[in-house]
Amino acid sequence: MIQKIFNTFLKVKNGYLLGFVLCFGIVALALVIQTTYKLEPCPLCISQRMVFMGLGVLFLIAAFIPPANIFKKIFAALQVLTALGGAGVAIRHWYLQANRESMVADCGVGFDYMFENFPLQKAFKLLFRGTGDCAAIDWTFLGLTLPQLGLISFLGFAAYAIYLVSRKA
Repeated sequence: MIQKIFNTFLKVKNGYLLGFVLCFGIVALALVIQTTYKLEPCPLCISQRMVFMGLGVLFLIAAFIPPANIFKKIFAALQVLTALGGAGVAIRHWYLQANRESMVADCGVGFDYMFENFPLQKAFKLLFRGTGDCAAIDWTFLGLTLPQLGLISFLGFAAYAIYLVSRKA
C-alpha cells in the first residue's frame, strides 16, 4: 500500500517537480537560518545556494521533457554533474571549517566585490580559496555544519536524479 502511494506520488513528472521544490526549499531554509540568526553568508555559502538553484531549474525543465526522450538522460547527467559540483564546493567549505585554526583571521573580500572588481578567472580563484568567514562555524543541526548538510543534500540529489531517470514512465 505505501509502495503504491509512493509510486503514484513519484510519477516521473511529479518526481522532477519535487526535486525542484526541494532544491529551492533548501535555499529558502538557508535564507531563514541566515535572517533568524543574523548570519552573513560567506562566498562558498552563496556558491552552494546558486548550485542548488541551478539544480532546481534542471529538475524543473526535466519535468516537462517526455520520458522516452534522449534529453531526459542528458538532463539527468547534467543534474548529477551539477549536484557533484555542489558537493565539491561543500567539501571545500567543510575542509576550510575543519582547518579553521590555520585560517588567516582576515575575512577577505565579499562575494559582490570579487565579481565587480576582479577578472572572472581571478574572482573564481578567490571564491574557492575561501575566507576567514568560510572557516567559521556559526550554526549546526544535529552536530552537522551547513557545508556538511549541503554535502549530504547534494549527494542525495545526485542519487535522486539517477533514480528518477531509471524509472519507467
